Amino acid sequence: MTVIPVYNMAVVPNASVFLQTDAYKKMAGKDPAEGERVIFMVMKEENSKVSLTDDSFYKIGVSGSVTEVNENGYVIVRTTGRISLNEIHIKSDHMFELTVTRRPDIADLEPDVEKEHMNHLKASLLKAMEGTRWEGIAKHYIMQFQSPEEVIAAASPWLSASNEERYAVLAEDSRKARMELIEKIIYEYLEISRLSSEAESAQENDYKKTYREAAIKKQIQYLQKELDDMHPENVSDIRKLEMRIEECGMKDEALREARKVLSRMKQDGSNSAEYGMLYDYLDFLTTLDWKQPEAQEISLTDAEQILNEDHYGLKKVKERIIQQIAVMSLNKKQSGSILLFVGAPGTGKTSIGQSIAKALGRKYVRVSLGGVRDEADIRGHRRTYIGAMAGRIMDGIHKSGVCNPVMVLDEVDKLSSSYNGDPGSALLEVLDPEQNHTFTDHYMNVPYDLSNVMFICTANTTDTIPEPLLNRMEMIAFPGYTATDKFQIARKHLLPRAMETMGIREDQLEVTDEAIREIISDYTRESGVRGLKKRMDTLCRVTAVRLVKGDVEKVTVDPDHVRDFLDMKPIRHEHILSDNKPGIVTGLAWTQAGGEILFIETLFTKGNGKIIITGQLGDVMKESAQIAVSLVKSMYPDKAELFEKNDLHIHVPDGAVPKDGPSAGIALTTAITSLVTDHPFNPEYAMTGEVSLRGVVKPIGGLPEKLMAAQRAGIKAVFIPEENEEDLKDVAEEVKERLEIIPVTNVKDVLGRASL
Repeated sequence: MTVIPVYNMAVVPNASVFLQTDAYKKMAGKDPAEGERVIFMVMKEENSKVSLTDDSFYKIGVSGSVTEVNENGYVIVRTTGRISLNEIHIKSDHMFELTVTRRPDIADLEPDVEKEHMNHLKASLLKAMEGTRWEGIAKHYIMQFQSPEEVIAAASPWLSASNEERYAVLAEDSRKARMELIEKIIYEYLEISRLSSEAESAQENDYKKTYREAAIKKQIQYLQKELDDMHPENVSDIRKLEMRIEECGMKDEALREARKVLSRMKQDGSNSAEYGMLYDYLDFLTTLDWKQPEAQEISLTDAEQILNEDHYGLKKVKERIIQQIAVMSLNKKQSGSILLFVGAPGTGKTSIGQSIAKALGRKYVRVSLGGVRDEADIRGHRRTYIGAMAGRIMDGIHKSGVCNPVMVLDEVDKLSSSYNGDPGSALLEVLDPEQNHTFTDHYMNVPYDLSNVMFICTANTTDTIPEPLLNRMEMIAFPGYTATDKFQIARKHLLPRAMETMGIREDQLEVTDEAIREIISDYTRESGVRGLKKRMDTLCRVTAVRLVKGDVEKVTVDPDHVRDFLDMKPIRHEHILSDNKPGIVTGLAWTQAGGEILFIETLFTKGNGKIIITGQLGDVMKESAQIAVSLVKSMYPDKAELFEKNDLHIHVPDGAVPKDGPSAGIALTTAITSLVTDHPFNPEYAMTGEVSLRGVVKPIGGLPEKLMAAQRAGIKAVFIPEENEEDLKDVAEEVKERLEIIPVTNVKDVLGRASL
């Protein structure tokens, strides 16, 4: 028995197959003989002809026998039936070892029906041959066909059907279904022939319209592919998208959606109203990075060097970042908590994200969330809306061109909700490592893996961040800079960067150390260095004007001329009072710009026991004032008459600045006590802490900024709640060295030490 692998050829039962003798000899290894049994195995792929393996073949073949050796060099084989190829083993010298079983047909086609279809098929073939030079020969040949299988076997060399379509005919067990497949292939071929010669007009019946449409589409696709191959520079948009879809490495669900949209584009055509929207969608989808990034080696030494070069101070912050990078280096993947940087403006929260990206060798993306109140800004808009677009998260990843950037979500405390949804709730999925590997943007409508993205959030305060969102992040406090820190930052970073931006050389501008210190102390009022940067920029701009005018070759800025360069008055900072009057105490406050000292002023006036509170205080601070009054009354019952015959006025300058919070409780209590006892308190002592009706001093927040403000204002000693002692580790040594910090548990501890 001879086994013959075939490709690009319709091999079906009950048909005659023609083979060239030379090819037969090469395959069989011997001369053909009539009556010899033959098995045809159908190969799957074209390149498998070069290197055959056991998996190169479909699982169904055809058996037959040699009926004639033609004098023109052809072997004619009459196929008899189908067989199932159970086992295939390739031996050397084109020898095969097979295990086969017969595969019967399902006889569900009536002879009369088959005969009717055959007559129609023959008529169509004869009509197609009319007017051609092969009409006479073809007519005699066509009339000899007895079954649809003989038709497709004879027409096989000229058919444009794919190998899969030919095999589908062989694999069909039903005679009726097999005849329908053969008719479909033959009629499509006839329609393509008619289109090429323009010799026939379209038939009106429905089934021929269907065949014609299929033939046209197949012809267009074939011609377009040929054209694209000839001119790669002029590849059509559809073809470009088709290639990008297959090459970009999408996951299965995204790949199915992309193919579905592309099929719709092809069907609707470029004149469709939705063509542009569909094109933009596929363009966005195929230009995303879908491939899993390779793990990169991370050098902690280089990372530390980059962080130290770009930012001065922030020791604790840098240590935590290095820990995160070390964990990522060990795991060879993105891991660890979502970091939340909290601190005053200008303390380096956003810019340190750039340094982290540089240390990791990744792209940097910044997404500003300040003022965002629409959930669609996070999750994107559905494609059903006009002007739909992806959300800010996916848009940032798309613009970065990678799937693992360092993404800074700036100002998460400025998010707000509206009737359009809550963007803070939408961020819950983004920032949850257990969920974000299947994040689904509404515009894309397919999941995308965000687990490789390193998210960093920034905020000025945690008060306005929703609790569920805050729980998903690890907070890292950015303390305010001391005067020494600001000097080093200005000298090493801000001034050189401003000179480089303005085009000023080092030999053209000299700013003395004393001038920088005066600018820091008298012309800035902040915990960060944003205002200091503006002052450095102003110095350089004024210098640029003088250099361009040619008045001088070098500009020197010293303390005597700082005001001339900055063209502004020094900022007024609160300082300790010189007079010691009863009823006035120095408190401490936290603001978004840093810490400030706060004077509590009290006064008795003739009246009937009213309590007047001024200074634009919030509800919490007003409650603290009421608690302080009640506490003083309980401590000094013999002074009750003062409260009954007088009105108590409590004022907190500056009156135009809103103030709130419970941390002024200890200062309010001390001020009222000073007024009631007519005993002044030392103005060089400041205090902060919440007070209960029992006189217990409770902990507060913002201690580093408050102590910095006290040191700047010339305060000598500060009373703090004892429970805040552990927060002193976050306070700069420079500040702690210049202040006497006194932890207290009860307001009586303050009254005993602060009085003059």
